[in-house]
Amino acid sequence: MSDTRRGAEEVEERSSAEENEEEEKSEEALSSSAAPKRNSEPPQAQTLSNIPEAVDDFLRNFLRRAGLTRTLSRFEVEWYGSALRRLTDTLNTVATAAPGVYFIPDALTHRRLLQSELEAVRAETELLREEVLGAGASLVRIQRERDFHRLQHRRVSEDKRRLTEDFKQLKKHLQSYDPVLRQLEEKYQTAVRQKMLLSFHRERLQSSTDPTPAQVKEERRKEKPPAKTTARLKDSEFPPCSGLPRAYLEQMNSHKSFASFSLACSIRAHQQPISCIDLHPRKLILVSASDDSTWRLWVLPEEREKVGEMLLTGEGHSDWLSGCSFHPDGSKLATTSGDMTVRLWDFSRGCCVLMLSGHAQPTWACSFHSCGHFLASCSADRTAKLWDLNSQRCRLTLRQHTASVNSVCFLPSSNLLLTCSADKTIALWDARLGVCTTTFLGHYHPCNHAAFSSATSMVASCDSSGIVNTWDMRKPTSPMAAGDTGPLSANQVAFNHSGKMLAVASSDGLVKLVEVDSGSVSSLEGHRDSVQSVTFDHKGETVISAGSDGRVNIWS
Repeated sequence: MSDTRRGAEEVEERSSAEENEEEEKSEEALSSSAAPKRNSEPPQAQTLSNIPEAVDDFLRNFLRRAGLTRTLSRFEVEWYGSALRRLTDTLNTVATAAPGVYFIPDALTHRRLLQSELEAVRAETELLREEVLGAGASLVRIQRERDFHRLQHRRVSEDKRRLTEDFKQLKKHLQSYDPVLRQLEEKYQTAVRQKMLLSFHRERLQSSTDPTPAQVKEERRKEKPPAKTTARLKDSEFPPCSGLPRAYLEQMNSHKSFASFSLACSIRAHQQPISCIDLHPRKLILVSASDDSTWRLWVLPEEREKVGEMLLTGEGHSDWLSGCSFHPDGSKLATTSGDMTVRLWDFSRGCCVLMLSGHAQPTWACSFHSCGHFLASCSADRTAKLWDLNSQRCRLTLRQHTASVNSVCFLPSSNLLLTCSADKTIALWDARLGVCTTTFLGHYHPCNHAAFSSATSMVASCDSSGIVNTWDMRKPTSPMAAGDTGPLSANQVAFNHSGKMLAVASSDGLVKLVEVDSGSVSSLEGHRDSVQSVTFDHKGETVISAGSDGRVNIWS
């Protein structure tokens, strides 16, 4: 095609040269013809010059004679395409330079313009057709959804109408029981009156007969035990504060790095979540309290391969258990529950020997005094109570917190009591007087638990955002250090006996170990759900945790 263009250019140059020569000849002829007129000479014969054909016609005829039809068609496309572009540029130039001046294109150019407009219209038509088809499909889908929701609405309306009719029928049926209930109530009151009359008649008959000397002696012998009972129910006295036992002080010197802890054993203790665990004061016996309203005693394995053995289980609470605590001599157990009671269990009898009622809302935790005669409990009713186990009554009610009291514990071998509350405060009480001596302020979220460290005179507390604060009891104005184990809630915290390590039960399913001095945190993975309770063994070499998955994990 380039050869063809080159030939076309040569032909055009020749044709332009020939045209120039012809123009010169025609001018000479005109001048020569004009001269005789001026000179009054006779006219000469005029000849017609040969008008050369146009360049495009020449090329077109040449290609047609050569039989190059494909080259001819390609030449026409390129020739008229360039002409159309020149025409468009010319139109733009004319429209810009002289507004109101219009160029009338030839038929071929006009046809090309109309054809381009037709193609644009066809493309727009195709797009509109696709949009119309899509809108039609959307309309059909919306109509189907409308029909479906209309059917659902009719079904719900029918169910509502049927339930309303059933409710009216049940209401009428319940009203029909009112006469029967009134009749039964009258029968019950009649039976109670008859019983009272019979008891009065029996007492009258017994008083009418004179007692014999033997009966008098027997009655006097029977009257003596109540006097002993009265003596036994005398209020207990708080013992004087004393130092820690030597054995306990020796255990506090041991300290194990948290890098060496690993999962040693896992016990499936309950089918439902475990809310609290506690370790026997002297033996490797663990108690677990669960949402299934039971507590269980477990013998902890001394080897990694063994699994704990269950010794005893207790049932009696009517609702979930929230806390448990061993008696200092290890022979009894105290439990708290959602039924608003505190129960005391005797292992030798295998039953509940005392039920303490006085809280108005569920009880959360309990703790024994080191002497064993007093028990402290806390509740969602914003109070903590001090119970005298000898007189079986509430000696003190501690009121200062403005929200639920979530934990309570006695400092070993002292009369100090520590409570923490959902009002974001921690309080230290003198149990003898029932007076709050210190208030710790520093948490920005509800406090879940607080614990003592007898070795270092420190207090640790955790809240619902995972913040763990350590406090010096002598400087309660601000925490000594703060650690973040969040973002989920920290449910319980426990010191080891050296006071250098903290174990934190976290809701993210991890047991967090915090080095008190450095603040470094390590995690123990093994629970499938949130960890609710954690504690150390007697030597501080084992961590025991329990959680909502119903498992007790032992880390050593």
